[in-house]
Amino acid sequence: MHPGAWWLWSLGLGTAATRTTNPLLLALLIAAAGYVVATHRATAPWSRSYTAFAKLAVAVLLIRLVFTVVLGSPIPGTHVLFTLPEVPLPHWAQGIRLGGHVTAEALLFSGYNGLKLAALLICVGAANALASPARLLKSLPGALYEAGVAVVVALTFAPHLIADVQRLRAARRLRGRPDRGVRGLLQVGLPVLEGALERSVALAAAMDARGYGRTADVPAPVRRTTTALTLGGLLGVCAGTYGLLTAEGGTYGLPVLLAGVAAALAGLRLGGRRSPRTRYRPAPWGARAWLVAGSGAAVAALLTLASVRDPDALNPGVVPLVAPALPLWPAASVLLALLPAFVVPQDSKHSKEPS
Repeated sequence: MHPGAWWLWSLGLGTAATRTTNPLLLALLIAAAGYVVATHRATAPWSRSYTAFAKLAVAVLLIRLVFTVVLGSPIPGTHVLFTLPEVPLPHWAQGIRLGGHVTAEALLFSGYNGLKLAALLICVGAANALASPARLLKSLPGALYEAGVAVVVALTFAPHLIADVQRLRAARRLRGRPDRGVRGLLQVGLPVLEGALERSVALAAAMDARGYGRTADVPAPVRRTTTALTLGGLLGVCAGTYGLLTAEGGTYGLPVLLAGVAAALAGLRLGGRRSPRTRYRPAPWGARAWLVAGSGAAVAALLTLASVRDPDALNPGVVPLVAPALPLWPAASVLLALLPAFVVPQDSKHSKEPS
């Protein structure tokens, strides 16, 4: 499976999560992402990041609720759950409250919005658990070749640094020398720095031997067209994303976002002519990749349409205090996110990171 398909699928689910605060729909999105991750993630170390993202999502939700309890909420409510001692504040701090009444309406409003952010984090964590970072960087277009190499170097720097520190500390313990405290850190730091410099020199020599930085001659009109398409596409992506995240931009957000993505992809395609490079064992983009990416895009499009046609169902109110209802056809749209669990062979979860 192409790693870009998993990222497009998860980004589609994240976009759908931003269009609703209905806890039932958000729970369906989280459950769908979790099921696909449980059945299709690999056994490589990078696939364990989903647990960290899930813990971060729970922490974000709890922090949002704690802030509501301590600092209050602008949402009016009549169902008081408990009352905290209120700290008097000066007149210049009007609008800020410490303590006081904690209402069920305020907690539900904060819980709905916190759950939306938690669902977005879990969708991103699903992409990190399903898509190999190394294969994703190999699949970057030629225009982003230098950026991809920089990311690879940055990602491999920290593990090597930690391994050097552990190796040197173990060697000092075997020799009966201190490995803790300021003295141990200073005596370990110099060999670690020396090893980092040696790796940097070796990496620079390897990159030079492989022709890193070589560029091809491209006509000036092509360069100007590439710049215009890339910058215009990025501006369109920013404007479309802003439209999708706001209630007023629901009508123009998706078309502007799609136009920006198309322009940016065209610019990257033209920009790749300046960086000639070959790929060893390129990841194929087949029918399954189209189905995976299309299922995420379909969920995002249908939830966006539902938020425009029936905003009350996707964003339930808390005043008056009522239980949220499950809208049928948006819930059925969310179930499309489970398509990768059936079209992608489950034996891929036993695959390991390619060397």
